Amino acid sequence: MNMKKSIDPRRYSRIVMDGARQAPSRAMLRAVGFRDEDFGRPQIGVASTWGNVTPCNMHIGDLAREASVGVDGAGGKSVLFNTITV
Repeated sequence: MNMKKSIDPRRYSRIVMDGARQAPSRAMLRAVGFRDEDFGRPQIGVASTWGNVTPCNMHIGDLAREASVGVDGAGGKSVLFNTITV
């Protein structure tokens, strides 16, 4: 007997993107490159500490872009964003 529950992979993305009330959110996402088919995929955030402030993080942008390619290739829709670095 399989006791695992199936989890909706879009359970959080759905809140942001589905329904008439989320039309402004979809419009903003279209402006940053989302296509029609992307709205049916789960959004996966990829945090990057890339910046030119610290030399040790100069390569992080390349790694984050590679992670985004992996997310997109696995059926998600990557959303790349920066976060603080010290």
